[in-house]
Amino acid sequence: MSNEIEAWIRERGIGEIECLVPDMNGVVRGKVYPAPKFVTATQDGSLRLPSSIFALTLTGQYAQLESGSKAHRDPDMVLHPDAATLCVAPGYATPTAFVFADTTRIDGAPWEASPRHLLKRISQMYADKGWTPLVAPELEFYLTAVNPDPDLPLTPPLGRSGRAETSPQPYGLEAVTEYEDLIESIYEYAETASLHLATMIHESGTAQLEINFNHGDPVSLSDQVVVFKRIVRQVALKHGVYATFMAKPMEQQPGSAMHLHVSVNASSDGRNLFTDETEGNSDLFRHFVGGLQRYLPEIAPLFGPNVNSFRRMRPHHDAPINVQWGYDNRSCGLRVPIADPQNRRVENRLPGADANPYLAMAATLISGYLGMTEAIEPSDMIETNAYVMARTLPKTLEEALERFKACEPVRAILGQRFWHAFNCIKEAELEAFQGVISSWERDHLLLKV
Repeated sequence: MSNEIEAWIRERGIGEIECLVPDMNGVVRGKVYPAPKFVTATQDGSLRLPSSIFALTLTGQYAQLESGSKAHRDPDMVLHPDAATLCVAPGYATPTAFVFADTTRIDGAPWEASPRHLLKRISQMYADKGWTPLVAPELEFYLTAVNPDPDLPLTPPLGRSGRAETSPQPYGLEAVTEYEDLIESIYEYAETASLHLATMIHESGTAQLEINFNHGDPVSLSDQVVVFKRIVRQVALKHGVYATFMAKPMEQQPGSAMHLHVSVNASSDGRNLFTDETEGNSDLFRHFVGGLQRYLPEIAPLFGPNVNSFRRMRPHHDAPINVQWGYDNRSCGLRVPIADPQNRRVENRLPGADANPYLAMAATLISGYLGMTEAIEPSDMIETNAYVMARTLPKTLEEALERFKACEPVRAILGQRFWHAFNCIKEAELEAFQGVISSWERDHLLLKV
């Protein structure tokens, strides 16, 4: 493996290597190595990183995962670069590449708190059944004017016309061309980084865009989502604007989602297992949907990990509030697109753009797996407006965490080490947020109560 990496680096004249390790929130951690040092460290096993990166909160603090005499240790993890993920990194003066790394203990055992390792393990559970899961993400994001003051609301940026959008422009071609130079740069960077993108459109919000990825292996697609987010933010800054993947960045605008189209094929012949011999919905398809309905509302922090995530989950603007399912019905949390039998799939519309893609995909696949192995029947498909039906998703991160802690079947699959680390991080973030006094409180309470 190290010889393969060395040959790849030498062939492309790479000077530096970014070694990427996504943390619990999908934030990229890691180190940058001179290429010769990276090759040597790969060969002698000296690529290391403190294990505390999997205890980091979004505020930059460390959640307390251990107590007593071991709390201070912070042992090193060994990094194992995944040669299949080696790509040229766009936008650098020095020829640079990046590679994702898996993490293990010194004795070679996997680091259980790694989201990438978790998704690999879930994929292996499918493989053990002779199943191959395929995922295609659709990722929404906003462009905004530069805003260095977090107390001020975000606003749309100026386009090339010198004006900012003031009204919704879904699928507007003229609206997209307002940011043509920026979008072209995104595509150029994405091509350099070997991302497999399909189409980009203008979404419903002002300066809101959506990118579709081609379907493929869940781990590979999660890697691509992480890289794409980095690229978009870097390109936006070069063009004098911000790009944000917050689930609900602006009060009066729709939220940003990461819809996941999921199907399951037979590993032996590539047959779509969601279709039966009559080209109708198979038992496995129904049970997969049944698993999503039963478990996704109980494990929302995996796909709605932040306080802001739940501001998006409100009626209208295609944001789900429950796990009803229906054909081509975007008011449902679970939509079945109209497709030929070989492309039959279910679209999980619950995850926000802020979700860690490894964990959003893991949550979807775990729920579907439990549905298929437990033969869970779904509710009746609906043809009406799902927004008028009862809400089954939690309304807040606090409620979501309480339900998550009580979901024993999913906890058993996640494993105690991952489950404990994730909960500690989310509890620490929630506590930090609850200590903040908002502008709404100052506006409405300061001189009235």
